[in-house]
Amino acid sequence: MDDDGDFPSISQIIRDLAARESVSIGEIVEVFGTRAFGALLFFFALPNLLPLPPGSSTILGAPLLLLAPQVAMGVAAPWLPRAVDDRRLAGADLSRAFGRLLPWIERFEKISRPRMAPLFSPWGERVIGVLCAALAFVLILPIPLGNLLPALTIGVFGFSLFQRDGLFAVAGYVLAGFSGFLLYLAADVVIGGVRLLLNWLSGA
Repeated sequence: MDDDGDFPSISQIIRDLAARESVSIGEIVEVFGTRAFGALLFFFALPNLLPLPPGSSTILGAPLLLLAPQVAMGVAAPWLPRAVDDRRLAGADLSRAFGRLLPWIERFEKISRPRMAPLFSPWGERVIGVLCAALAFVLILPIPLGNLLPALTIGVFGFSLFQRDGLFAVAGYVLAGFSGFLLYLAADVVIGGVRLLLNWLSGA
């Protein structure tokens, strides 16, 4: 993934997109250019941090399931099925989704700068892609509040790829580890509950 040097900020691009009457996913990919992977991971992950109607995480997570594996495979540019590519989003919906997030995004942009370049070597980016793919799978599962930490982690990784900022990549790795730990605890509780239920049924 190339570095374009003087590239518009992600917050400015989002504002410009939200000012349109509508925009297709394909147009969003084109606007973000060579940094589309990081931007799109960020773009589809962050709205999951806000209160959304039931099922929204599945809708927003589907593109992540398509994009993250491509990062893991080292694909040069994003590919999306035509049905996804042609899907249009209303500018008003983008304003609602990102309105409360943009001030925070701008704060992080002010402290962000390209650093720790080795973390964005081809293999470094592939590791990020693998983690984002796993988290995207968790994101679409119907787990109450279970989408928050995976969404935040994918968003941080996406931001790090877009900004080429290794400090945010490190933060993403920490969040990914924490997400995995919580997922392990949740799975352990569920398995324990199932075992108790089976023992109770077998003894009934």
